[in-house]
Amino acid sequence: MYNKGLIVPGLIILVLLVTFPFWFDAFSATKSTDPTVEPPPGGEQHCIYPADEMRAEHMVILNEWRDDVLRNGNRGTVTVDGKVYGKGLQLACMKCHTNKEEFCDRCHTYASVTPYCWDCHLTPTQQKAGLKEAN
Repeated sequence: MYNKGLIVPGLIILVLLVTFPFWFDAFSATKSTDPTVEPPPGGEQHCIYPADEMRAEHMVILNEWRDDVLRNGNRGTVTVDGKVYGKGLQLACMKCHTNKEEFCDRCHTYASVTPYCWDCHLTPTQQKAGLKEAN
């Protein structure tokens, strides 16, 4: 071992480099906060499920609805607490959550995900523009 004097400093540097992300996060002045979502307009107080469940499971619910409607032909409705919802992004979700940029994009940008919903669906503003052009 010709480089005995370099082993200890090398190990210290290695440990600092490996743990740098943890130290940086702990002492960083800017802390990341979860995005806030505005309540839906129109006086609705809750969604089809509680907010925590919707945050965690909304894509599972939408995928189940999509599969049921498109693959099984079941275009039925979902009844929750006596209120009837049509199965679908535009039939249920976008009736209350009309602003895609403020509602959907805020969380999806924060989570760095790009949903493919909008490959087929129109946003509420696109729908209104399309309806005006058709009339």
